[in-house]
Amino acid sequence: MHCLTTLVALALPLLAVAQNTTIQVGGTATEPGGIFQFNPANVTASVGDVITFEFSGAPGNHSITQSSLANPCTPLSGGFDSGWVFIPGPGTPAPQWNLTVTNASSPIWFYCKQLVPSPHCKAGMIGAINAPTTGSASFDTFISNAEAFSGTPGQEVGALVGQDASASAAPGPIPSGVTLFGSPAASATATAPAAGSSGSGSGSSSTSPSGSASGAGTSSAALNLRASGFWAGVAMIMGVALA
Repeated sequence: MHCLTTLVALALPLLAVAQNTTIQVGGTATEPGGIFQFNPANVTASVGDVITFEFSGAPGNHSITQSSLANPCTPLSGGFDSGWVFIPGPGTPAPQWNLTVTNASSPIWFYCKQLVPSPHCKAGMIGAINAPTTGSASFDTFISNAEAFSGTPGQEVGALVGQDASASAAPGPIPSGVTLFGSPAASATATAPAAGSSGSGSGSSSTSPSGSASGAGTSSAALNLRASGFWAGVAMIMGVALA
């Protein structure tokens, strides 16, 4: 029995223990980094670790949307998405969104897709999990690609389950005065990525449908596109006066 106890004691340090890391979503104009930031912007995590995004920037209107190294401001096909969380002002309890890492072998990239008062992604509201600090696929490269982005950041509504990470629920709890909109349903699953698409590559989803369905039925792609457009419009309206 003594030997067994000793072996168990020696094995305990070898057991992988899931860690929880908190990332603040949004900031204030007076704090370092300003309004448009994820803080910290790049974290390290292992499989099974939970990243808790806390919507603490108030006032604020932000999302956590998976993208790719090559296209930081475009939703990744098959990527995760929190939807927009609108915080009217300070003093409001911050909703949280828990994302579990399912594959730690490659970086996970994300951005805020809010457009008002200007695209948050181009302003530097981007983040990563397990991004290298050096090399051509580093977080600095991700920043440079976001700064060089031209056009309108993608507004599609993604899914709770993304590439290499997943959530089981929408952000919450939602206190009085806070609004959650454009969030994927709990049953929603991500669209399978196109061949060659990955979070670390150039894969991205299109902002327009690739084709139309034949027959009398309306394609699910068209329905998703209309829903995305609707929620993007709502996000813009509610973000006119707030970051």
